[in-house]
Amino acid sequence: MPRPTTPAMRFTDQMGREILLDKPPGKIISLVPSQTELLFELGLGDKITGITKFCIHPTHLVKEKIKIGGTKNINLHKIRQINPDLIIGNKEENEKSQIEELSRSFPVWMSNIQNLENAAGMIHAIGKLTGTEAKAASITEEINKKFSGLKIFTAGLRPLKLAYIIWKKPLMTINKDTFIHHMAERCRLYNVFGEKQERYPEITMEELQAAAPDIILLSSEPYPFKEKHIAEFSDICKNAKVLCTDGEMFSWYGSRLLHAPAFFTKVVKEIYRSFETETPS
Repeated sequence: MPRPTTPAMRFTDQMGREILLDKPPGKIISLVPSQTELLFELGLGDKITGITKFCIHPTHLVKEKIKIGGTKNINLHKIRQINPDLIIGNKEENEKSQIEELSRSFPVWMSNIQNLENAAGMIHAIGKLTGTEAKAASITEEINKKFSGLKIFTAGLRPLKLAYIIWKKPLMTINKDTFIHHMAERCRLYNVFGEKQERYPEITMEELQAAAPDIILLSSEPYPFKEKHIAEFSDICKNAKVLCTDGEMFSWYGSRLLHAPAFFTKVVKEIYRSFETETPS
């Protein structure tokens, strides 16, 4: 008698694409650093078979995994050699043409994230995809709890104008359609370049000066801003407080969000203290 076949499991990703899995995934490739970290947090380390060279967390575990190129320059040949059961990517971080090519041969689930709610949905969905629903639910519950605490902490603070800088030459920032923008809003920091058309617009030093931000945050990624850059921006915007900040905390939308509210609380305290504004204890 012929062996019964397992009916395919249907899933819809955050781009509205349907994917089919004929079995729980045993070999997973992650094309996004923040989602790679999440997969390890979900206890799927033994099933992660390929990651990008930018997947750096958790440090002690990613070293042993096969590197399949960068987020924008995936090595399709290596992926075909691995023959994964599931590939997990992101609309913004991966190239559309390469995702389309991979989708012809493998199930590819894509996230599309602009805010915390999207991130929670992604965590829940990946839990369902990988049979780790309970752990995913626990993670999202804890994230929501901690962000609720952050909301209470910032509720009495006056809003400050923010310029969040991600690149130096050319000078680049963010608009309101980015995850970073929404994280900044939760710190009561309001993006002076939020209405720019491009998600990551180029600006001039003159535009930065004219925007008169109260606070300038220099991100550690993708451009590695350091303390030595603070003086340059302070000279341009003499009334602004200029700080370097951890770009991962503002832009990683996986399990890193478990730690973001505590980090944001420290950042907010430092910022408002510099303006001699009373902060909650």
